[in-house]
Amino acid sequence: MKKGIIGKKIGMTQIFDANGNVIPVTVIEAGPCTVTQKKTVETDGYDAIQLGFMDVAEKKLTKPEAGHFAKAGVSCKKHLKEFRLDDISGFNTGDTVTADIFAAGEKVDVTGITKGHGYSGVIKRWNHHHLRMTHGTGPIHRQPGSMGVIDPAHIFKNKKMAGQYGNEQVTVLNLSIAKIDAEKNIIAVKGAVPGARGGIVFIRNAVKA
Repeated sequence: MKKGIIGKKIGMTQIFDANGNVIPVTVIEAGPCTVTQKKTVETDGYDAIQLGFMDVAEKKLTKPEAGHFAKAGVSCKKHLKEFRLDDISGFNTGDTVTADIFAAGEKVDVTGITKGHGYSGVIKRWNHHHLRMTHGTGPIHRQPGSMGVIDPAHIFKNKKMAGQYGNEQVTVLNLSIAKIDAEKNIIAVKGAVPGARGGIVFIRNAVKA
């Protein structure tokens, strides 16, 4: 069954399984989330629910945003995310979704925004080799070097060059849920997930499991 939730990355730690093996996990504060909108095939052409996470003051929102929450009859939320589900009959506007919709051992996909590194050169961004450090190369050791050839006399599209590094949406597939604390809305996912501490992540059931 399809399902999803919004969470906040707390950080990484390690836990021990029943055999004493160390498991590196990412701790995520998953929910509680509020259903702020319910979309159906009749009204929108597809079935989905929109979840809101983390309360925010109304004065920090635009009038259309505040009106959206007022129409739903729920408190204002800072983050919204839509999840397409096969069956939304069990959800209604105003319902609360918590971490216990998942269970330990399940496979999930986690989406987040990676850490931004700003404008970076080809060595840092693409792990290119630096130029020779001797024999007259001069102060250009970290430059990309030759860009192309005489024919066709232009740089090919998608060539790896300097530019913005990081700060992009990335989804990590097929991560295992190592542990769940339903009372504290904590999900411990085995391995690393994108983003810095405090970053918002979206957890859904694995689509390729």
